[in-house]
Amino acid sequence: MHEANTRDLCESARNKLKTAAERIETFLNQYSLPQLAEEQDEESVRFYKGFLSDLRHLLVFSEANYEKLGVLLRRASFDKESGEKALYHVYHDCVNLFFYPKSESYAEDGRYAYTGQDAIRFRRKPASAARAVILDITRIFEELRDDLTYYESDYLTQLRMQKSGC
Repeated sequence: MHEANTRDLCESARNKLKTAAERIETFLNQYSLPQLAEEQDEESVRFYKGFLSDLRHLLVFSEANYEKLGVLLRRASFDKESGEKALYHVYHDCVNLFFYPKSESYAEDGRYAYTGQDAIRFRRKPASAARAVILDITRIFEELRDDLTYYESDYLTQLRMQKSGC
């Protein structure tokens, strides 16, 4: 990939991560486990504990990758290899974490992706604020996934080929 394209992708990814992190942080600052799991039954509490844990992890990874991209972009000369590595981490640390949350409180159902309906399906009916934050940031992570698909596998293949001298 051309250096200017890599730089542009880094800037775009950084802006998207900032937006996602702000929205996640706002949600986490406004809602707590007792507010979300109003019923306080064991299943609700377990669901929201996992949900909130996943969001906290996503926030940390989004902020960390946002900062890494910022450091790269502030350098006097842009290092393409470092940019590609950073984009690889955005894909694997943030995009994958969003679409495959550890607690599995929600998942993407590809059958709905092209119907105009929300492709995110929750394991159980969430509070409206929890649903809203996920659906809000879904667009951001879908765009990141589309922008960074190359870094899912091609980037690693390229590195392996360089190391083996091909």
